[in-house]
Amino acid sequence: MSAFLDSRLQVLVTLGQELHKQNYHFITTTPATHARVNARAENYAAADLARVFGWNRAFSDGVLDERMLALLEAGGLLQRYDNRWRSAVRWSSLDSLLFAHSAYPTLEADSVFFGPDTYRFAQLLHRHFEANGKPMRRAVDIGCGAGPGAILVARAYPGAEVTAVDINPRALDFTRANARLAGVEHLQIRHSNLLDEVNGEFDLIVANPPYLLDPTERAYRHGGGELGCGLSLRIVECALKRLGPGGQLLLYTGAAVVDGESALHRQLRVLLDDPGLRWELREIDPDVFGEELETSAYRNVERIAAVSLTLKRLA
Repeated sequence: MSAFLDSRLQVLVTLGQELHKQNYHFITTTPATHARVNARAENYAAADLARVFGWNRAFSDGVLDERMLALLEAGGLLQRYDNRWRSAVRWSSLDSLLFAHSAYPTLEADSVFFGPDTYRFAQLLHRHFEANGKPMRRAVDIGCGAGPGAILVARAYPGAEVTAVDINPRALDFTRANARLAGVEHLQIRHSNLLDEVNGEFDLIVANPPYLLDPTERAYRHGGGELGCGLSLRIVECALKRLGPGGQLLLYTGAAVVDGESALHRQLRVLLDDPGLRWELREIDPDVFGEELETSAYRNVERIAAVSLTLKRLA
């Protein structure tokens, strides 16, 4: 890691520690909700930490103390905006943890997102932790983003070898900072397209991939394939080759529904037609990202559902 990146990493960790000390808390909304709330006239400028680092609003001198302002400047995370300042990093709360990720709006191709899908993904993982009491040897989070999945797994199984992989270097930088802030020192973080750069079998594979059709193909948002399910199916195919006996895949994704059925479910029935597998696709939320239905790519879609796939390779 370069000295510059290591310096920014330390800035993020120190800034997160300062926010913890000041009891910072922010629950991240969808981009559509964020835009609606910030569009209100009274919300033009930020006056406290949640509005600076959560809602990512512009702020004037004096809103942040000198230490926080200096940290942002040292990390190259302070932007000039309309004769005010703006943070180039955003902070979200999950359980007792804080996660740094890309600032709103996430327009860059390598933006690292955190939002309502992250909370649903975390709930799926927590349910698995509660139901699965056996020791865990090896686990991996494919497409780790800001690192919440990998960090939660590592905290739940402190004796396991846990790896976070992503094709986006910016995501790996955020994961490093967030893991250090969470006190997870044993997390392995690697640049990899799926599991291409990671060897061996796994007891647990988790993933929260993008599942929309994004015209600009931003890494955190574009799933590709038929109505956005392409990357999710690639992850399942990859997991089938790398799950050990009794190994499990937990996949949180989305499924565009047409005439009562999703392309994801239809293709999974073919892909997972194997007596050596046990799997279930379950709807977590029947209607998410409804604004996408106004775009041409979704003109025949009835709804987009948030779904979970749980898969186990039988011993």
